[in-house]
Amino acid sequence: MTEASPPKVRRALMLVNPNARRGSQAVEPIAKRLRFRGLDVTVERFKSPDELATDIARRRHEVDLAIVCGGDGTMNAAAPAIIETGLPMGIIPMGTANDLARTLHIPESFQQAADIIADGHTRAIDVGVVNGRPFFNVASIGLSAQLANKLSPDVKRRWGKLGYALTALQLVTTVRPFSAEIVSGDEVTKVKSLQIAVGNGRYYGGGTVVEADAKIDDGTLDLYSLETGDVLKLFLMLRAFRNGTHGTWTEVRTAKGDGFEIRTRRPQPVNLDGDLVTETPARFEIRPKAITVFVPPSYAYS
Repeated sequence: MTEASPPKVRRALMLVNPNARRGSQAVEPIAKRLRFRGLDVTVERFKSPDELATDIARRRHEVDLAIVCGGDGTMNAAAPAIIETGLPMGIIPMGTANDLARTLHIPESFQQAADIIADGHTRAIDVGVVNGRPFFNVASIGLSAQLANKLSPDVKRRWGKLGYALTALQLVTTVRPFSAEIVSGDEVTKVKSLQIAVGNGRYYGGGTVVEADAKIDDGTLDLYSLETGDVLKLFLMLRAFRNGTHGTWTEVRTAKGDGFEIRTRRPQPVNLDGDLVTETPARFEIRPKAITVFVPPSYAYS
């Protein structure tokens, strides 16, 4: 009678952003929890997005999964290497907004997030791409790009989500619409907009909904263009943006598709998951089921 082989121990590379808002908390307890659950964990701290991607690529043949600890910007920085290596990605949400974790139903509790990885349930999700740069949540031009430019790491660490709100209130009273062309297939639409956003996931900006029916694995991108300069009306629209029903307002243009192009008279910065990494003209595409992530069982099979 042949004796059964022992189960393979999963080798995990745990990458920690020490500059994340919650990055100094509980790194070793998380690793200890994962080891207790049977994973062979190697912890590495990185200082830059390039170093993060290099760490993943360098160890691709030494590990079975990559665990990324940080906020949405850190997840965004890891995306190219995760796509390239094909490693499944675990998420420990250590940022301010943690919108990718929210979309994937991953709680902010480090211990619960670690248990989700140890349980081993996965789901393949889409990745948005703009000018060759991947993003998980939303890429946007206009108001949120200016917000990302003004929101310093110190403000995020000190005030958390409140920092987003305070900075946004300062901007809303001074921001002006910009001219743009939205290209979808053969159709070109000229607009004057405060913000054009293209969403891949469901949440952005600390829990704001991209579109009421948006999913991160539906194979489509959701676009909206905010076309009003009336500050009072903007405040009246806040609840609709929060729950994803903003498309019911006549001042908000919406579209759904697998690709868009945004052109502006002068180059405008594009905000990808909280970081400014490219500018217009911007070509948006979708890569369906590009990355496998660890998720709660209720979400893995829903």
